[in-house]
Amino acid sequence: MTEPPGKPQELRQETPAVSAVHDLLASDEDRDGAAGRVRAAVADGRLELGELDGRLTGVYEARTLGELAVAVRGLPEPGLRGERVVDRAPTSRFALGLFGGFRRAGQWVVPAKFTAWSMWGGGRLDLTEARFCAQETVIRAVVLWGGTGIVVPDDIDVEVRGFGLFGVVGRRGAREAGRPGVPRVVVKGFALFGAVVTKPGRR
Repeated sequence: MTEPPGKPQELRQETPAVSAVHDLLASDEDRDGAAGRVRAAVADGRLELGELDGRLTGVYEARTLGELAVAVRGLPEPGLRGERVVDRAPTSRFALGLFGGFRRAGQWVVPAKFTAWSMWGGGRLDLTEARFCAQETVIRAVVLWGGTGIVVPDDIDVEVRGFGLFGVVGRRGAREAGRPGVPRVVVKGFALFGAVVTKPGRR
């Protein structure tokens, strides 16, 4: 059967574009988001617990978006989180990066007040899949010759306060919409020869 005119040309135009996207190098943010999807799938019963390690290994070893897509194949796309404010004990209240680093990511429970110190080191707080103990959360981020990155999804409101002394307190992720029922995070940062950077993340 003869293909309709133009169809092979359309395929030739689309296939390189798809291939180019799959060949893009994955970022740490991409991998963290994919890991959150895997953990959520285990919590929902979509994946067996025994599959968790294998899937996460595939996620963190992925170098391209195509390899990342294989690691999360069959899992639903992330959407708005259900119960964001929960009546559960916080995962931790404090993080310290001293000549090293710290990392909080995945489905961790954030207390009403959380403190992060980075001294000659760095840290990352990822709120993409987090749950909160209170409707308003205060994160105090103090940086001395180091850096702290805070990833905030688009389904929470964020206010950033503070200043940098020979340093930077970034406000790129600030989003003071005041939406009813949406959790609010207030970041209070101080940076001395370092940076507290708040940036938007994908759900």
